[in-house]
Amino acid sequence: MNLKTTTEILVIDDETSIRRILEITLQSHGYSILQAATAQEGLQLTATHSPDLIILDLGLPDESGHTTLKKMREWFGKPVIILSVLSGEQDIIAALDNGANDYLIKPFRTGELLARIRSAMRSASRDDEGPVIHLNGLEIDLSTRTVKKDNELLKLTATQYALLALFGRNIGKVLTHQYLLREIWGSDHVDQLQYLRVFIAQLRKKIEKDANYPEHIITESGVGYRFLAGSN
Repeated sequence: MNLKTTTEILVIDDETSIRRILEITLQSHGYSILQAATAQEGLQLTATHSPDLIILDLGLPDESGHTTLKKMREWFGKPVIILSVLSGEQDIIAALDNGANDYLIKPFRTGELLARIRSAMRSASRDDEGPVIHLNGLEIDLSTRTVKKDNELLKLTATQYALLALFGRNIGKVLTHQYLLREIWGSDHVDQLQYLRVFIAQLRKKIEKDANYPEHIITESGVGYRFLAGSN
């Protein structure tokens, strides 16, 4: 039986030049690469190889990348990063709501793509860890529902804790406004953006070293928020 010894990335993109650039870049950083030019080929490779991460274009020749992502998320739980020329807010939000871990717009910067891959892989590896999430000076214990900052217990309301725990389970992933509102307050509140902003501001005051310059809860303008581990 063959065992994977390196991180395997599947690139699904109909542009030969993009696949070639990604192949050279990713292989030079120690990743193993699979390639697909169509949605159908990409789904087949996903099923047969179970790659560690997928880079998916939305403009595929045989079907929309949004549709492909929805199909994929019915059974594939590993990270998916969207790489697309589509830069509209609605496309970004739709992809993230459909299960993408991240979204990058072409043309992309190599360093940023590599950083997003590392972040997605770290987040995926945390899924296999215990119920305690250790970040830079912050500890979230999902079993006892307690939060500590620099070893001191923080007093959070039930809603503040629920929001932080949701972020903690999705480190590095962009969570849309609608997703956060739906998960914490329910489907009837998905349009109450100001409500979410108030709670984000409250949470930042409690967990950030400087709420005006947050290192954990990062705003993704017009889309939502990304929760990061913070600087060491």
